[in-house]
Amino acid sequence: MDVLYLPLFTAFGVPTTLAEGLAFVTGAVCVWLVARQHIANWGIGIANCLLFIVIFTDSGLYADAGLQVVFIALGVYGWRNWVRGGGPTADALPVSRTGRTEWIGLAGAGLLGLAAITTLLVVATDSTVPFWDALTTVLSLLATYGQCRKRVESWWLWIAADVVFVPLYAYKGLYLTAILYIGFMVLCVIGLRNWQRDLEARRRPAEVAA
Repeated sequence: MDVLYLPLFTAFGVPTTLAEGLAFVTGAVCVWLVARQHIANWGIGIANCLLFIVIFTDSGLYADAGLQVVFIALGVYGWRNWVRGGGPTADALPVSRTGRTEWIGLAGAGLLGLAAITTLLVVATDSTVPFWDALTTVLSLLATYGQCRKRVESWWLWIAADVVFVPLYAYKGLYLTAILYIGFMVLCVIGLRNWQRDLEARRRPAEVAA
């Protein structure tokens, strides 16, 4: 485990570890594969989560570290869902939109989760950024749920999370990770465009048939 803390280089006076470098690579590859709807994203994403458990625990971002455990469980679910979620007449789970009832449920769960995680971090940890740590945790969970179900709006939730992640990681001295999340935002825009295009392509035959 100690090898993961070996320094690769120093940026802005802060050493970047091997763990952060590996997380950079696996994270970028994972998001690129998600944008292309490639099933391999789930395995690489799980490896990325394991690396971030090490990084975030060391940086005092406890909610983000715990979030990775949930991501691993959701990764297993998403992997299975992408393979088998299309039903007996489909080869794979199709891209779809989030319904109104689903949005209401997600909003309610998000607000409750934000309040609960913020309170937990204030009471039980020495976190210096409890609200922002909790906010990124909640947005990431909602986005991952949408990704597991192939909801096109999940990309907007990822973009919102990344907008907070970038300054948060820079504040914690995780400069390479902050740069990675800027790249994630670019990949999220590409993923959003690709999934919207796929959704429109699926709608056209149905409209013609109608």
